[in-house]
Amino acid sequence: MSLRIVVCVKYVPDATGDRRFTEDLTVDREDVDGLLSELDEYAVEQALQISESADNAKVTVLTVGPEDARAALSKALSMGAHQAVHVEDEDLHGTDALGTSLVLAKAIEHVGYDLVLCGMAATDGAMGVLPALLAERLGVPQATLLSEVNVEDGVVTGRRDGDAASEQLRAVLPAVVSVTDQSGEARYPSFKGIMAAKKKPVESLDLSDLGIEAVQVGLAGAWTAVESATERPARTAGTVVKDDGTGAEQLAAFLAERQSI
Repeated sequence: MSLRIVVCVKYVPDATGDRRFTEDLTVDREDVDGLLSELDEYAVEQALQISESADNAKVTVLTVGPEDARAALSKALSMGAHQAVHVEDEDLHGTDALGTSLVLAKAIEHVGYDLVLCGMAATDGAMGVLPALLAERLGVPQATLLSEVNVEDGVVTGRRDGDAASEQLRAVLPAVVSVTDQSGEARYPSFKGIMAAKKKPVESLDLSDLGIEAVQVGLAGAWTAVESATERPARTAGTVVKDDGTGAEQLAAFLAERQSI
């Protein structure tokens, strides 16, 4: 029996670029460069490692987003994933985490799965709630924020590292798992992998394919919304303290004026 692994990935604005909001207070995804979320690369890596150690395992990468989001799928396919699914629909614009979890859950059920892997958070929204929402919608156990993952005999196990202790978690498949950036460095796509990715199947779906009404997603169906956004002010020149024997007093006065001490 094959092991069906689905990895949820997201196409996000490059964190090193100038990120902005649009007029409707959604993230501007058109006028900035995008890429596969770095934190999702760790989930892809763990999926590949699991598939390489299992017999007859298949890794499917899944994303929700506009046409440009296919670049995230291409990166994951070039790393070694076997196939991809892209959910694209104009009515998805402005969808929040709850709506996204609905779309992903329906798509995962459409594909078929034993194990769902996610990154710990997206680098744009950084909410980190999607794995738990997915597990609830799918009605399966969750094991989140793992820094080590193993699958054997229909059971997923892993280690969750906290500030004071490490926990060993166990869940019977099917299950949803999220991994941290401590789970292992993601592999870099080889030239052979990049060329092979061009021939791998990518299935395209829209809301009608998943039986989802437009009012359930998008800005109209969102449970959360950005009420206001203010552009970060430009960085100003710093204050230079010249130590003429009174440097300590000047520094203390500077900090006290800004209520830092």
